[in-house]
Amino acid sequence: MPWASSIIFTIFLLQIGQVITRHHRSGNSHKPEGDISLWIDRQQIKMFSGLEMEIYAISEGRVLSYLLDPEFEIKLPIIPSEVSYVNLTWKSGVKRYTYNFYQLQSLDESILKTPSITIKSKGRVPRKPKEFSINLPCSGNNSGIVQFGIGLMIETRKHKPLNGTPLHFSLRKECTVRGECVSRAQDHHFSTHTDKPNPGPCPDGYLGPPHCKKALCYPACMNGGNCTAPGVCSCPPGFQGPNCEGGICTEKCLNGGKCIQKDTCECPKGYFGLRCEFSKCVIPCLNGGKCKGNNICRCPTGFKGDHCEIGRRSPQRSACTRACRNGTCQPDNTCLCDPGWFGKLCNKNKPWA
Repeated sequence: MPWASSIIFTIFLLQIGQVITRHHRSGNSHKPEGDISLWIDRQQIKMFSGLEMEIYAISEGRVLSYLLDPEFEIKLPIIPSEVSYVNLTWKSGVKRYTYNFYQLQSLDESILKTPSITIKSKGRVPRKPKEFSINLPCSGNNSGIVQFGIGLMIETRKHKPLNGTPLHFSLRKECTVRGECVSRAQDHHFSTHTDKPNPGPCPDGYLGPPHCKKALCYPACMNGGNCTAPGVCSCPPGFQGPNCEGGICTEKCLNGGKCIQKDTCECPKGYFGLRCEFSKCVIPCLNGGKCKGNNICRCPTGFKGDHCEIGRRSPQRSACTRACRNGTCQPDNTCLCDPGWFGKLCNKNKPWA
């Protein structure tokens, strides 16, 4: 494959799984524990980038925020003609999910045939990791760039859509007839010309032209960070993390909130405010309950009601081998008798003087 095309496809793969990248030094397989995950095959990434990694689109039940960006499709480069498939792996873990590839469509089948997948279009997400492929077959009759659509719905056992789904992508694929290539000089205007010699390859982690000086970060630096060396991001003030994905909050987030951007807290259910300092429960939760929505509390065992106001705490189990009849159990397994009682178990009356 020409070096330039491999770089383009490497960037394409990296942008699909923009937020989470996991490196592995060994061939350890994934365990089925946890929630649903979907990632790009590590061997395919290695084939195009020289680095062995896995790039996630869904991780532990969460569709990555980059996929939900309204400008996601605009930012993606064209899939080069040499790439005819994308390998993916997924697992449902301990939970049960069903899937439906409800759309696989080419907008011009004279250039690109209808995409296909190597699994059934509907079914259950496997519990253990399983690989499948999305095939992108060019017709071989015409050169050009064509849009194609992929739609995926994932539902829980209760037929509730996984947050962030359905996922629908309208991507672009290049197809070329032998001896020709497609010009990308203008969007939506394509012409063909004779192939020219390809420039020499750059070292792993760099691309050109003119002198292989542009470093690549996997995934790309976020929040205005600069890629200063392969895999190294220089973050702007207020951000931190390997890819500048985390924020620095001047004041600590409260009530379990997490700092996600500069001075921006992501609040748990039931709380709001710049620092998650406000509760959505106007009446405070009682008896150790925690706010989980508008005036709705999550109650500990033994309590119920919107504010955990109903119920009582279970009495603590006695530490004594035999229960004290008329007294209180002490840490040393003895009974402290109430007035007027005596004996090992405080079961004898004291005679009145």
